[in-house]
Amino acid sequence: MIGRIAGQIVYRGDDHVLIDVRGVGYVVYCTDRVLASLGRAGEFAALYTDLLVREDLLQLFGFPTLVEKEWFRLLMSVQGVGAKASLAILGALGADGVSRALALGDWNAIKAAKGIGPKTAQRVVNELKDKAPMVMAMGVSATSVPLSDTPDDVIETVPRAPAAAPAPVASAQAEALSALGNLGYGPGEAAGAVAQAAGEDGSLDTAGLIRAALKLLAPKG
Repeated sequence: MIGRIAGQIVYRGDDHVLIDVRGVGYVVYCTDRVLASLGRAGEFAALYTDLLVREDLLQLFGFPTLVEKEWFRLLMSVQGVGAKASLAILGALGADGVSRALALGDWNAIKAAKGIGPKTAQRVVNELKDKAPMVMAMGVSATSVPLSDTPDDVIETVPRAPAAAPAPVASAQAEALSALGNLGYGPGEAAGAVAQAAGEDGSLDTAGLIRAALKLLAPKG
């Protein structure tokens, strides 16, 4: 299982990038968002990857964060949603947008992805809405994977010791979710409130998200 790949960009296609790893070119399929964030030919890039294995096909899919990779795997678990549809959803919404849509039960947001109909969008929400708090709580920074210090360290198939790598920074949404959990709110209602607060004001920090979410969770009347 190839879990992370890094090397020199050879070229970028419409839906993939070719990365040279010690003389071997790996075709990695990505969303439009990810492709736009990568450098030009000759520059180095690093992505978390997921390997799709079929009888007649091997495909690598690349993601800038572990959260996005996890959403790809979960979206693929929904009946009728394959790799192409999963990438379309992530390309349209991004990892944070998928988390928000599922936490709020907003299947119309999922339907906005190319090739996703209303029935499929509703099925995605129904099957994955309980997973939103779990993925949001991963709290992986949405920034790109940092490159290693040397181009020799270009491919990893197993986890490495964390000595040389900085610890992931928890996102404001993950911290707010954890704080609400400590206050006794259930994962589902906490995730929905945090997602709604973040959607209404994307500039909120952790404290601001907690305050806004608590207002949304306060009893009405």
